[in-house]
Amino acid sequence: MVSTLDKVAVFTKELSYIKDSRILENSKKMINMIPDYFFEVPASSTGKYHPPFAQGDGGLIRHTKAAVRIAYEILSSACLCNDYSDIDRDLVIIGLIMHDSCKYGLEKGKYTVVNHPMIAAKLIRDNKDSLTLTEDELNLLTGMIEAHMGPFNKDFKGNVLMPLPKNKYEKFVHMCDLLASKKFLDIRFNEDNEIVE
Repeated sequence: MVSTLDKVAVFTKELSYIKDSRILENSKKMINMIPDYFFEVPASSTGKYHPPFAQGDGGLIRHTKAAVRIAYEILSSACLCNDYSDIDRDLVIIGLIMHDSCKYGLEKGKYTVVNHPMIAAKLIRDNKDSLTLTEDELNLLTGMIEAHMGPFNKDFKGNVLMPLPKNKYEKFVHMCDLLASKKFLDIRFNEDNEIVE
């Protein structure tokens, strides 16, 4: 079955934060790789680990948009992120758009897949020939995605499945994802899943 969903249009606002035209075109290609179910499911299969705005139909989209907006606001502060180049900032934005893109697996499972960051990064790497990212950009991007869970990088038996964030970009993406998952946040969204200003 062919999807009629315009995946790129869902992230129009978030893509407007990307300055470099090459990174923007690559971002659109990556967004089109996202499994269709992503656009319908809640951010948490159990409802335990995310705020109310990230629950229900479209919750994962809202969580993703919240994480991207948090990143955008912090990256816009010259005193906080003056050592990030425009390309760095653009890669952080697409990294956050893609971080949970395979949250329930490549094919939709019933529950969150513990190693979903590794699956999302592999999806991008497996399709690198369709992208025009440099090797360094690809590694930076997939590294941010793989490490976005921070210390929550183990399965229920304690086996380490994902790396800990090791550089400032990976730590930044983890921070934005962590903040977007906090229940004390009350980000308001309209009926089109856009943040209310």
